[in-house]
Amino acid sequence: MHSSSRKKFSVVLAVLFLLVLWLRTPITVALSIFSLPITWNLGSSTFLISRRLDNFDLTFTNYSATRATSLPEHPDVVPPILHHIALGHKPDAEQADWSTARNNCLAYHPGWEAHLWTDEKAVVFINEKFPLLKEMWDGYKYPIQRVDALRYLVLYEYGGVVLDMDLDCRRSLGPLRRFNFTAPAAHPVGFSNGFMMASKRHPFVGELVRNLPVYNWRWFGLPYPTVMFSTGCHYASTIHAQQKNRSDLRILSGTVRNPNLHALNGDVETPLFHHLGASSWHSFDAFLIVSIGKAGSHLLWVFVGLGTFVLVGSWYSMLQLRGVHGGISLFRRRYSEDGLKRPEEELIKCV
Repeated sequence: MHSSSRKKFSVVLAVLFLLVLWLRTPITVALSIFSLPITWNLGSSTFLISRRLDNFDLTFTNYSATRATSLPEHPDVVPPILHHIALGHKPDAEQADWSTARNNCLAYHPGWEAHLWTDEKAVVFINEKFPLLKEMWDGYKYPIQRVDALRYLVLYEYGGVVLDMDLDCRRSLGPLRRFNFTAPAAHPVGFSNGFMMASKRHPFVGELVRNLPVYNWRWFGLPYPTVMFSTGCHYASTIHAQQKNRSDLRILSGTVRNPNLHALNGDVETPLFHHLGASSWHSFDAFLIVSIGKAGSHLLWVFVGLGTFVLVGSWYSMLQLRGVHGGISLFRRRYSEDGLKRPEEELIKCV
């Protein structure tokens, strides 16, 4: 009887081991998402832009509002290119304040190359530059997911500056061109993807692109987590937190007296922008998710356990979420052939 019980126990352990092995990718993804409140701040002193570390004026008062370069003190590593993404509406039908905001940004950056990405231009770009992502692109349920994904794709392909349509520039972004990657800090953790600067084909932006198929899940029919965890700020911040060396992935935070100086939350003015506060894609579940985040990391860890349990128990339904495993090998081959010359097993770090 004792021997029979031991055999049953061994069989159960073996089944559990195989189940965990089979689900290692979704479990890893879920844990990486929900542990961000803990992992984000690890080593933050190395990637937060500061006066002590960079001799940089976070208030921008020491820089001319029209200064379009980091020269002569530092070389410009970010090319002078502005990207505005206007998917889902025609340029001649833009909201008046969005048009004004974009025109102000163009005025502060004379001579810069400017792109207004419409639906038609985006489709041509995806077909030409990232054809293996076309099926995923077409399958996105929410339009904002295409906007988010396109941010990373154009920033990787061209470099430059990606700006939300509701960001009204108050000065030139030239002083930040010395950093290979820059984005503003978000509250309470992570960074905002509504404003990003990067050098052309920056490796981290490449990681954002490469991991899009891995994180392309639909979270139980809830719009807010589906967007935030698959393409949005939380997704991008999670990939940032996974990098071994984050010192080149600079985050524009604030001063000791005003740590949220550059946060783009709601209708707010920062040293760089007047953020008009458009968040029309937020849905009924947004308040719940944000409230969980504000409650602290201890509560989030409760949701880690619950979320992982539900994830495993409902894996069958998640198979209809855009297939993770099938997209990985194709994307690896794509980028190996494109000449990034990195070991295949390192191309997608969260697997």
